[in-house]
Amino acid sequence: MESSGLSAWGSTGASQEVTLERLLSVVGTGALELCMAPRGLAAAVAGVTVLDALEPGIGPGELLLAVGVDPESAVAVDVVRSVGGAGAVAVVFGPARSDRAAAALRSAAEEAGPAVLFRTAWCTWAQLVSMLRAGLASAGVPPDPGVAAVALGDLNGLADAVAAVVCGAVTIEDTESRVLAYSSTEEDVDDLRRLTILGRRVPPWRVAAMHEAGFFQALWGAGDVLHRPAKGEIPERLVVAVRAGGELLGSIWVAAAGRPLAPNASDVLRAATRAAAPHLIHHRTRGAHARLVEDAARALLEGRGTAEVLAERAALPVQGNCAVLTVHTGPGQGNGDPARLHGLLALHCAAYGHQAVVVVLNGRALVLLGALEPDRQRADGQVARLGDSLVRQLSPTLGAGVKIGLGDVAEGLAGLAESRRSAELALGALLKVGETRAVAGTGEVAETVGMMQVMDALTGLVLPPQTPVARLAAFDADHSGSSMVETLRAYLDHFGDVPAASRALGVHPNSLRYRIRRLTQVSGMDLNSPDARLLAQVQLRLLERGGR
Repeated sequence: MESSGLSAWGSTGASQEVTLERLLSVVGTGALELCMAPRGLAAAVAGVTVLDALEPGIGPGELLLAVGVDPESAVAVDVVRSVGGAGAVAVVFGPARSDRAAAALRSAAEEAGPAVLFRTAWCTWAQLVSMLRAGLASAGVPPDPGVAAVALGDLNGLADAVAAVVCGAVTIEDTESRVLAYSSTEEDVDDLRRLTILGRRVPPWRVAAMHEAGFFQALWGAGDVLHRPAKGEIPERLVVAVRAGGELLGSIWVAAAGRPLAPNASDVLRAATRAAAPHLIHHRTRGAHARLVEDAARALLEGRGTAEVLAERAALPVQGNCAVLTVHTGPGQGNGDPARLHGLLALHCAAYGHQAVVVVLNGRALVLLGALEPDRQRADGQVARLGDSLVRQLSPTLGAGVKIGLGDVAEGLAGLAESRRSAELALGALLKVGETRAVAGTGEVAETVGMMQVMDALTGLVLPPQTPVARLAAFDADHSGSSMVETLRAYLDHFGDVPAASRALGVHPNSLRYRIRRLTQVSGMDLNSPDARLLAQVQLRLLERGGR
């Protein structure tokens, strides 16, 4: 390899000015949410400091962590004004609980100048301090031309870029030996690397052996590349710890793959750690960001959130056709593992090219679909096809009980709560006894949905105590073995067809005729009256639901 390969990565990496924009891009939205930046994000960040009421001195260019200050209090407004006067770049408060707090802080920031940020609920102050410290250290290193094209957070792209320079197979791991990324080398790889990649972590027996040999102590304590010579079928390896601002972030491993490593591989790897630091910091907040997206989706579906917040966090258009699917997995495996259900749904939606957010609630999943076809009919078709596909894909894994209610297509994210309501109604109809369909929208089960809504409206209604059905229910309660209510239900359900009703009850038609005469005597019901039959049907349905 020519020496120019090393210079492409850079060798010294002199520190450069860190802007607020660069720092926020490294730390990620999973840790910090920007409320307002009246002076923009180009201001240089000189350091991070924690607010101390006893020593309130604040230097210019600092990012202040307002630990212990309620963002909804008047003190928070005073803090924004004071730090702005001292020349601070930004102030970070704990999670905001209301829009009112954000509005008051925005107003103060417009007057005083500093940016206002909120720590997310998923990131503790201790975690935020370590990430900001590491972020400042890594963001201050000029980007290396060799990896400038790798998008922040694209660890697989970074692994491929390193592998191309060192002429080996690269694995990027966290501090728990979990595989975060690996290069897509086409050359021969050893069995250990293959097991590590397939299991997404170093095999436990191998981790235990390295701990016993003191390898990790040497790795985390060393400030340089460690070399492990080839041994038997295990090829030569290089490994280096990735740090920033004193924080240990992970490690980069290089293994020879069918050919010798580049002569300057160790030098390249040293430089690569500087490029890897911001990627690893950004990766740490990715899971927190996913939870923030789910929180925004859940709030919108429950009528608490706003379409704008979900659109910003999930990168979905505020306007345009969207819909909700409600997925029920029955008593099978899905209810016991919400994470698995979430992962399966997200994977299949992505495979079909949908922008989706999955929220699992009590063993049932809600799938939010955004950016559907502009034409309403085509959007309806997209939702129906996805529902059918999900049932086909999930049933072999989760069991035959998978049922999916399709929500009505809404014109914008603000309509997702109503789409969810229609999806829940459709699913409720699919879960009725005797329903064999697995996927449907409200239009396909309109009669069942309509009856469910009627029953919902009548639940709690107090009827006269001496209706015919009430008399029959009392008679059954007083006479063990009596089945007056069951007989009337079968008779009415079969439109007075005695042979059909007798088959449903498993009795002789003559026995049923006797029961009908007897129940009319007990109840006083006129079976020839349409009103009497309608009232009886309604009250029988209410009895099924546990009503009076």
